Amino acid sequence: MDLGVRWKLHGGDGRTPAPGAVVRPDERLTWPRTAGLGAQHVVAMFGASFVAPVLMGLDPNLAIMMSGVATIVFLLATRGHVPSYLGCSLSFVGVAAVIRAQGGSSATVTGAVFVVGVALFLVGLAVRRFGARIIHATMPPIVTGAVVMLIGFNLAPVTASTYWPQDQWTALLTMLFTGLAVVCLRGFWSRIAIFLGLVFGYGVSWVFDLVFGKIHSVDASGRLTDHWRLDLSGVDKADWIGLPTLHGPSFEWSAILVALPVVIALVAENAGHVKAVGEMTGESLDNRLGTAISADGVGSMLSTAVGGPPNTTYSENIGVMAATRVYSTAAYWAAAGFALLFGVCPKFGAVVAAIPGGVLGGITVILYGMIGLLGAQIWLNAKVDLRNPLNLVPAAAGIIIGVGNVTMKFTDTFSLSGIALGTIVVITGYHALRAFAPAHLKTQHPLLDEGTSSYDEGKP
Repeated sequence: MDLGVRWKLHGGDGRTPAPGAVVRPDERLTWPRTAGLGAQHVVAMFGASFVAPVLMGLDPNLAIMMSGVATIVFLLATRGHVPSYLGCSLSFVGVAAVIRAQGGSSATVTGAVFVVGVALFLVGLAVRRFGARIIHATMPPIVTGAVVMLIGFNLAPVTASTYWPQDQWTALLTMLFTGLAVVCLRGFWSRIAIFLGLVFGYGVSWVFDLVFGKIHSVDASGRLTDHWRLDLSGVDKADWIGLPTLHGPSFEWSAILVALPVVIALVAENAGHVKAVGEMTGESLDNRLGTAISADGVGSMLSTAVGGPPNTTYSENIGVMAATRVYSTAAYWAAAGFALLFGVCPKFGAVVAAIPGGVLGGITVILYGMIGLLGAQIWLNAKVDLRNPLNLVPAAAGIIIGVGNVTMKFTDTFSLSGIALGTIVVITGYHALRAFAPAHLKTQHPLLDEGTSSYDEGKP
């Protein structure tokens, strides 16, 4: 069986590719060069992949290690045809915040996200069986855009009430630096702008502690107290080598219902990434979309089963490939290997866990807003007409419910709110209104995501 783990040397010697040359997925450079590319992929995914577990309250060491495991599973499942790295998904940050606000533990968070992994796996199987048209039928861009938007904007209170108040001036400086980095840097550096913002904020917090001493503000637990902005006491106590702390998932229906809507965002994200990789490599990957989605689901199930966060394909790494024109899956195997090594270094996890709240406040102001505005980008790419009330009404209602965290209470023990309720309103509202809408409101171009617009062409 071909598992995609055999590569031929590019250009015969695997050294420097010719100007404009492309290193294909089944090719590789020399192993030292391949290792260097793998390290670059790890750095590219670091920015989001260790911020996400910190924001979710999960172990960043375990997150990095399981991202390596998930990437290996993905590469094996796709037989080396889809070069991609699977890192911790930011789409679940809001879900984790909501679950914890309801009294849920880390086990509750990972249990809910495990079920999302199962759902994603089943969606992938359905796409393999029936083609990507089922994505179009159930989740047109007006729906996917609205869901992504309400997921991102639902996070705003987390920044405003949890992170920013811990150190408003560090938050402001971190936000300004990160914004400049995102806009002004070029090439590879722009891909790790979030990571650079974290490093900057880390340094600012250290300098402020030296110059001004302790700060009088709320700490991470919400208590008003005098505390250091940057507390590195845990770093000294951490070992250099050791396994991350593992725990099993716990399943609660209320948490699962909050998490399930993220499936929509993940399907849209996977479809767009697979399409982008196919266009860059020149190989049609339409028939591998279902496999890629299922592999993503399996990777998330493996990670959350041991207490880690969910994973998804990373646009940061796709950007690295676009810049280097090296699409070798060997580089991703190297990246996965580096991630596994980082995962068994508790001292690294302690450094990540020490990120000051004010720094996270400055980062999340931009990050959460960017997640929400990706929904608007989906609408723009698909040319969604918001003048059409069939599109406008369900999206408007769902987004306000999601952003405002509106709650529907059904019994003393069961209610729907925020992300879950907003998503249900968008999906059911759109399809219900479409069933009763007059014909002239339904006569528009086919509603397909940009990433799936050419899938199944020519099929009956």
